[in-house]
Amino acid sequence: MAKSNMKSCSQAYSDEKVMSVVRRFFTTHGLSGFLCLAAICAFAKCVGAQEGGRKSLTDSIDTLVQQQIKLYNVPGLSIAVTQQGQIVFSRSYGWADVENQVPVTSETLFRIGSITKPITATAALMLAERRQLDLDVPVQRYCPSFPEKSWPVTTRELLAHMGGIRSFRTMSGVSPELLSDTHYEHVADSVALFANDPLTAKPGTRYEYSNYGYDLIGCVLEGASGNEFADVLRNIVFLPAGMKATTLDDSVRIIPRRSRNYTHAKDGSIRNAKSIDTSNRLPAAGLLSTADDLARFVLALQSGRLLSSDTIRQMWSEQSTPDGKPTSYALGWMIHDLKGKTVIAHTGEQPGSSTILCVLPGQQASFVVLANTDAAGLWKLADRLADLLIQTILGNGTARR
Repeated sequence: MAKSNMKSCSQAYSDEKVMSVVRRFFTTHGLSGFLCLAAICAFAKCVGAQEGGRKSLTDSIDTLVQQQIKLYNVPGLSIAVTQQGQIVFSRSYGWADVENQVPVTSETLFRIGSITKPITATAALMLAERRQLDLDVPVQRYCPSFPEKSWPVTTRELLAHMGGIRSFRTMSGVSPELLSDTHYEHVADSVALFANDPLTAKPGTRYEYSNYGYDLIGCVLEGASGNEFADVLRNIVFLPAGMKATTLDDSVRIIPRRSRNYTHAKDGSIRNAKSIDTSNRLPAAGLLSTADDLARFVLALQSGRLLSSDTIRQMWSEQSTPDGKPTSYALGWMIHDLKGKTVIAHTGEQPGSSTILCVLPGQQASFVVLANTDAAGLWKLADRLADLLIQTILGNGTARR
């Protein structure tokens, strides 16, 4: 055994001067020195193998991302990957501003779209843990400006997109509400856009993805906490999680390091995206953030700094309709199956941006990808990244059984 380790050490440190030191060490310290040296060499070999594995994972992630950028002609992209409680990969690609050749950096702010929903849901569950918010009472207790309907609507139902609040209206496949360029100063202003509309179904009976449903949650958070929506997120989520860059996507305010937004022409070339204002859906899709900040958000969840493990299990449990049909949605998160492994995720897709955040709870890993163009094909990239991480973790024997 010692002889085998000595051979490996010689291979790893073949430099003539190093080997001279090794011979002097053995001559001076005898057998005990030899055994000690063998142990050191074995350790060095192990460390070298680990470093080689990490470099291999890094190279593999980089290759996947580079392929995605080329295939979908993505102007700028940022990615962060976490494993076992830390960020293990963080890299930026391309341009935040194509015309002025401003590169994407780790500090570039992207529109994260509907990844805002898991953050809003986390805030709601945090207030529930603090007994400031009852998820199962009618929302009018906290948001009296929302009129009573044929049936009561609860915050829990809204979190699961089962509150009966209508989705965006569409005209010929295009939603004028999604493309809105009207600016609203407060969450209550946007609630007025749908407050008088009838419910689309009895709450709790049908899944219907609704940005306006999350606007109503924003109004609930303000009433339950006594603070503006932005202050709620900042005080109870951003600060504890170390999310120093994340902020509201305010189209009026000057925000340093904000990326521009792009789309594709019919020939696939890059064009400036239509200017839109997300203030009609701030709690649903109205935040700017960085890949590193969103990685910190996941790490804060996994470490228990934001929610208890019981509440996280509740938040990540897939909901079902009364007839037992799964909705593929939990409380603020999508539920995705990848080769028998459960992936907790959310995407954000709107004109000029594509984003995805994926958590692999069984493997204590996650990743976030932010792009400054729509139609970036991020689900395809996410499946490949998730598969890569799962296989790497299983290969290292560190996956949770």
